[in-house]
Amino acid sequence: MVTDSRNRRAAQNADLRPPRGTPEATVARLPVYLRALTALAEQGVTTASSEQLATAAGVNSAKLRKDLSYLGSYGTRGVGYDVEYLRYQISREIGLTQDWSVVIVGIGNLGQALANYAGFTTRGFRIAALVDADPDRVGDRIGPHTIKDMADLERLIDRHEVSIGVITTPASEAQGVADRLVGAGVTSILNFAPSVLTVPAGVQVRKVDLSIELQILAYHEQRKANLDGAEMPPGLAAPEPAKEAAS
Repeated sequence: MVTDSRNRRAAQNADLRPPRGTPEATVARLPVYLRALTALAEQGVTTASSEQLATAAGVNSAKLRKDLSYLGSYGTRGVGYDVEYLRYQISREIGLTQDWSVVIVGIGNLGQALANYAGFTTRGFRIAALVDADPDRVGDRIGPHTIKDMADLERLIDRHEVSIGVITTPASEAQGVADRLVGAGVTSILNFAPSVLTVPAGVQVRKVDLSIELQILAYHEQRKANLDGAEMPPGLAAPEPAKEAAS
């Protein structure tokens, strides 16, 4: 029974992989296009040009057309894209025409916020279980879910045919959680812990590090300040140009 369940999950997870020959950068932009198309649909737009869709997605139109060409020919010259049809095609390509069961491991502030996020359900992801190692948290309820003990992780994965594991534990615990997820048959992991995971070939890991994103923004803010002529922080001032030696 467990083996059959793992085989089914492996077959489902194959649908999460990029279409053959599609660059990873293109795959990363498909959800952005889907979000833009959804926003256009909510505005009552039925047909969108590549320029209109590119503007809504925040990319240039040439890049958008190239990305969509990997999926097939869905636009009509001089007319544009049928918004609803393209929404469906992108959803199908990235596996959102079926529900995906998700387990969240580590129900601290971040894990709890994710558990309360209503957007998962509307985008094809179902929170199947919440798991935590803290005995004081086990048994607490978050919405319709009761936090389960880590000892039940493998059983819950098998019972709910979990496809995706989300790790929101401290860094010191993340690798051990990943090992157990992989051992139970999960081959797609979203990692919020500030650590690099080692996983076998065939296991997809996406890392989300909010502190790194903030540091990148800080870098751009610093560059803008420097270009505006602001003084650099003490100790970081650019060195004066070296004087040429006298001949």
